[in-house]
Amino acid sequence: MEYDVVIVGAGPAGLACAIRLKQLKPDLNVCILEKAASVGAHMLSGAVFEPGPLDELLPGWRDEHKGLRVPAGRDEFSFLTQTKRLRLPTPPQMVNHGNFIISLGNLVEYLGTKAEALGCDVFAGFAAAAPLFDDAGTVVGVRIGDMGLEKNGEPGPNFAPGPEIRAKTTILAEGCRGSVSKILIERFRLDTGKSPQTYGLGFKELWQLPKGRAEPGLIQHTVGWPMDAATYGGSFLYHLDQDRVYVGFVVGLDYEDPRFQPFEAFQQFKNHPTMKALLDGGEILAYGARTIVEGGWQSMPTLEMPGALLVGDAGGTLNVPKIKGVHQAIRSGGLAAEHVAEHDQTAGFDQRWRTSAGGRELHKVRNIRPGFRRGLWAGMANGALETLTAGHSPWTLENHADHSALKRLDRYASPDREWVERQLKPRDRVSAVFFAGNTHEEAQPAHLKVADTSICATRCAQEYGNPCQHFCPAHVYEMVDDGAGGRRLQINASNCVHCKACDIKDPYEIITWTTPEGGSGPTYQGM
Repeated sequence: MEYDVVIVGAGPAGLACAIRLKQLKPDLNVCILEKAASVGAHMLSGAVFEPGPLDELLPGWRDEHKGLRVPAGRDEFSFLTQTKRLRLPTPPQMVNHGNFIISLGNLVEYLGTKAEALGCDVFAGFAAAAPLFDDAGTVVGVRIGDMGLEKNGEPGPNFAPGPEIRAKTTILAEGCRGSVSKILIERFRLDTGKSPQTYGLGFKELWQLPKGRAEPGLIQHTVGWPMDAATYGGSFLYHLDQDRVYVGFVVGLDYEDPRFQPFEAFQQFKNHPTMKALLDGGEILAYGARTIVEGGWQSMPTLEMPGALLVGDAGGTLNVPKIKGVHQAIRSGGLAAEHVAEHDQTAGFDQRWRTSAGGRELHKVRNIRPGFRRGLWAGMANGALETLTAGHSPWTLENHADHSALKRLDRYASPDREWVERQLKPRDRVSAVFFAGNTHEEAQPAHLKVADTSICATRCAQEYGNPCQHFCPAHVYEMVDDGAGGRRLQINASNCVHCKACDIKDPYEIITWTTPEGGSGPTYQGM
């Protein structure tokens, strides 16, 4: 299939790019590929939304969009001890006047209908598996993953080979740690001279509360317990209408403790006295987990290569101090469309983004997230300094690769985290996956590729205690008896919620996340 432009990923960046392309050049043939079974089904974000870039792209969206949209109300920022909540001044970046609490899935559904109305071909359930190149090495599109493979990798009775989607320009809008983007960043060395990318692992649940408990528009963030001072992370609580609330937690994947369990930290937070009083008697409706790109300005790869561009979280455009990435994704997608429409080539886009409003926003806060490598209090002090100087400090702090941060068992004494007995559901990761609406064809090959599983039962067990069993939020990785007196790795691939933490945090870098059969994965409702 031949197109002028193929866009990989029907998220806010990809759809904004498609919409802007058709606004500028209605005759362009534009194709959008989405690995989820429906547009929006894999979307997961906090999400407090800064509307300015969407106002520019689609001035009528506020009247047309009928999905969840609650105007931001009060902001609260607090420090938690094991039993108390201590109010702190709200950082300026986290003041949300004029913003909205939204469901990103709802918003993306709306953007998908706008793209289709403008004449774009939107193909949900078609996962891009690999890039295509011409003889000169230029990117000329992507290949869709095969359908109907058996567990052993052989074609089954319903086998269909993945088609090639060829285009003059390919836009990678896959989101955080995109699998095709990862291949292209390595091939074209787009991260040369950049600081290593770093990530967070975000959890989110949607709860129905007893009548009268929610305060629509209230936005609450916390730091502190259940994390120790050396581990980056914090919570969010976004109050919706109809006595619903988004409950979330983010853990920096640069943590050192090989025994640390991010999922358990999230569940512990929910059992804090102030949280338990809010949630007790309520009902969890949905659960999800996703990695978040946190490296910022200094970790952004070069966003252009021959024939292709990186936009949105695929290019690392999220603003960590704001805890927002959707507005940046829309900005970068729209700017990429303008660049392609004006120049009919990819060269020059990287510099154009870095000097744009979105790039300047990231440069201004570039030193805030790396400052937390020295601990919570040092990070908060550094953040205050960077805020006071408006990011004009004469230095740029470096990031470090998350997989290299993990300490060996014999070199790290895990702290007493003072975790409590918890009662609120879900009580384990398998139960939580039920609320993600996962659908994976059990017969298909595992999409999580481990290059050398012998390491798991030997070196990794001895040196790190198999941390994949701890950092995965969906109980995908499990060490089981091998029937001969030893242990082996079992991959429960159907549990996977596509967070990609394993591709990031594995200390040996032998786990590769690849796209499963198109349409597989979570089916998020109202998230």
